[in-house]
Amino acid sequence: MVRSSEFEAIVRPHLDYLYALAVRLCGSRAVAEDVVQDSLLRAFRGLTRLRNRDRPRFWLTRILTTAFYDRLRIEHAGETVSIDESFDLFDKIVEEDPFPYSDRVHLDFLELFDDMKIIEVLQRLHPSHRIALILAYVYEYKVREIAVIIDKPLGTVLAWLHRARKQLEGELWEYAHHNRLLTPQQEAQV
Repeated sequence: MVRSSEFEAIVRPHLDYLYALAVRLCGSRAVAEDVVQDSLLRAFRGLTRLRNRDRPRFWLTRILTTAFYDRLRIEHAGETVSIDESFDLFDKIVEEDPFPYSDRVHLDFLELFDDMKIIEVLQRLHPSHRIALILAYVYEYKVREIAVIIDKPLGTVLAWLHRARKQLEGELWEYAHHNRLLTPQQEAQV
């Protein structure tokens, strides 16, 4: 029998992490709260299966991503995503030259995006790709760990990461143009 005080002691140090991850995955604070709440309920029910009680973050991450996936399956059943595999952000920046006098055009382009803009662009990514990208580059999980967390084969995770990077590049470029992040002088050249 699991005591609520034991559960609270294990989970409380990770609540901010879980909420931040859920916001990045969901894009909405309200939806993130629902996903975290669902995850905590699942974690409470499954606490007896937690092997390493000194390091529960990995286990909690897996539960949260599973709750997120379950929500997606209901909301986005049967959706597919097409990605322009030929698009390359760095080639596009060099070709379009939005920063003609810069020695660091790629970095200048990326500096157009603050954290909120990046989160907005991430929400445009296919959810599976977004999960892989966030776990790899925001939380620095290794590909093998991501495969365990999301319960997918290693090859699938590698493919999702590749597609996520390609999709992110295209979305960053589209976002920059749509939101006029480039100066009018630079935009005239594009």
